[in-house]
Amino acid sequence: MTAEEPFVAAVKPLIDAMGGELLPPGEAGPDDVVLAWEGTDVVAVRLPQLADSLDHILAALERRHGRPLADLDRKAKQEAVRTLEARGAFTVRHGVETVAGALGVSRFTIYNYLNREKER
Repeated sequence: MTAEEPFVAAVKPLIDAMGGELLPPGEAGPDDVVLAWEGTDVVAVRLPQLADSLDHILAALERRHGRPLADLDRKAKQEAVRTLEARGAFTVRHGVETVAGALGVSRFTIYNYLNREKER
């Protein structure tokens, strides 16, 4: 497996966006996903743990906004919460607390943002 292989190059942005890790197929563990192309195992993907995925999603949101999430205005924070809810951030244990810390708001504020969305 090399990054120059077209299939690996094609899936790498997706794996990176998920926070996954690429491995040679022979190093795949029982929980890894082996991807084959034209009948040949090409690369294995080690998926992140859910809690690690949340950290990865928060980091991606910061990169998208170009600054720490705590520095966003209220409207942008509300939009971030909508995005995070759509991505399942609040199904992770301590997800609300983690997001609240990243946004620099209280858990109560996160719940208010979530409830406001449900009322729409």
